[in-house]
Amino acid sequence: MLHITMIGSGAIGVGVLELLENDPELVVDAVIVPQTSQALVRQRLASLRKAPRVLTALPAEARPDLLVECAGHRAIEQHVLPALERGIPCLVVSVGALSEPGLVERLEAAAQRGGTRIELLPGAIGGIDALSAAKVGGLESVLYTGRKPARAWLGTPAELACDLEQLSEARVIFEGSAREAARLYPKNANVAATLSLAGLGLDRTWVRLIADPTSSENVHQVEARGAFGGFELTLRGKPLAANPKTSALTVYSVVRALGNHAHAISI
Repeated sequence: MLHITMIGSGAIGVGVLELLENDPELVVDAVIVPQTSQALVRQRLASLRKAPRVLTALPAEARPDLLVECAGHRAIEQHVLPALERGIPCLVVSVGALSEPGLVERLEAAAQRGGTRIELLPGAIGGIDALSAAKVGGLESVLYTGRKPARAWLGTPAELACDLEQLSEARVIFEGSAREAARLYPKNANVAATLSLAGLGLDRTWVRLIADPTSSENVHQVEARGAFGGFELTLRGKPLAANPKTSALTVYSVVRALGNHAHAISI
């Protein structure tokens, strides 16, 4: 049985916990959340058959088989880096945080010192294996287009470009490098950052973001070209009901990764 500690218990974390209830080989022993959120989190988890303990940090004596980050960018600094130093393997959902200069190198160094590893989860996007293989064989260009319902961009710089509430047709709200996209749209940066790390990097991966009032889905399109040939990928992900900025596929990606660590056969 794989013993897991999870950082975060928001829409993604709760979705993962619900799906893991029926897997006898996986158990989440604890979730880590800020002190101010603990009462609400306990209420959210009350319906689970075996609710995990709610903590503010990983205890000094704790040695979970895996630490899974589902909390957002700040959790990387607060919890993932120290865990790696202690030799605890980590799975990270908030890959967009790695667009911060120097953070990838710090994570790698911490994992090396701890004699462990960090795994970056693909989340809402597919084709990462193909993109990584294409990089080996000669990758020349990667274009990512992210299309979400207009309201999913509320609270972002898109509000300066147009009236999202009154938008009547699809509108390009950003076009530029993945690094700039991550800076301006950090809560929507995970897909572009994942593609960048698998492929050409943050400065050579091109990103186009679209607000579409007619769409009820989060649509991810990837076009890659190079010496290997080329491929186009389109994913139409239903957004999480609890958080329209996040695709439901992100939850399934976490569950799949945990299953690959626990089960006899992985794919």
